[in-house]
Amino acid sequence: MTTGMTNQQVRVIDPILSNVALGYKHPEHVGGVLFPSVPVMLSGGQVLEFGKESFREYNIRRAPGTGTKRIQFGYLGRPFALVQDALEGVVPFEHMRDANVMPGIDLGSRAVMIGMAVASLALEREQAAMARATANYDSDHKVDLSSSAWTDPANDPTVDIEKGREAVRDSTGLYPNKLVLSAKAFSAARSNPKVVERFKYTSATHITKEMLSEIWDIRIEVGKAITTGADDAFSDVWGTDAILAYAPDSPQGQEEPSYGYTYLMQGHPLVEQAYMDRNAKSWIYPVTFERAPVQTGFSAGYLLTGAGEPTT
Repeated sequence: MTTGMTNQQVRVIDPILSNVALGYKHPEHVGGVLFPSVPVMLSGGQVLEFGKESFREYNIRRAPGTGTKRIQFGYLGRPFALVQDALEGVVPFEHMRDANVMPGIDLGSRAVMIGMAVASLALEREQAAMARATANYDSDHKVDLSSSAWTDPANDPTVDIEKGREAVRDSTGLYPNKLVLSAKAFSAARSNPKVVERFKYTSATHITKEMLSEIWDIRIEVGKAITTGADDAFSDVWGTDAILAYAPDSPQGQEEPSYGYTYLMQGHPLVEQAYMDRNAKSWIYPVTFERAPVQTGFSAGYLLTGAGEPTT
């Protein structure tokens, strides 16, 4: 006689640990500011790109008996394909046994969070590489500051930021609402004499990103993430660059105009049911993260390369 599958056999996702993964946010990772997440149902499709027409002001006044004006926001552009990052956290039986007698230690959750930290850094690198690629911007939406960096007292970061803000507004009708500064660009900006001069009458001992946000009228996040290559040498994920962009804080869907998005498979990241590997004498915690960052509105961004380059 054949019996049906048990609940344990059917349940392939661990709902409790998946909540750990869904709620995970690495404090040093800021790519989601420029590329907010929106859910998608398919692993591939067309990027819903936005041109200037999606940001323009339209005359929608209708006279009696005349037709109603129509507008379409966004259009299908380049194809995209989600990539799937998958890791398995390993917790040896011995560690699990020892942790069970120590209150407040949950090695299952810790294994999931370590897996998410690795996956989050991989996504941060992709988002930064896309945002920092000069080929993704036309000549009106980028500037090379490597020879006029903010580390030089003669240069004024506020002038460069204002130029970028106006470039985005001229193209989209909206001022950028996000500014991602690399750690080096942030250090150069807050140490720049022309910026320091603006705060000479305050009691602050050092200039914070919140203070810069006040004078530049924009939300600022600092990209502090570092990564290592095959030679184990550390490098800054965001280099010495700065990126201005318009991106919604809480997008309602990929139809909303934005500099970029991270297309995220519905329900991801997820944690599959932990399983026992007797050969390794360990519990295994699989984590899967299916996503793809995409740029959807090139004219809604402005790239300042080399803003934090050291003065030679």
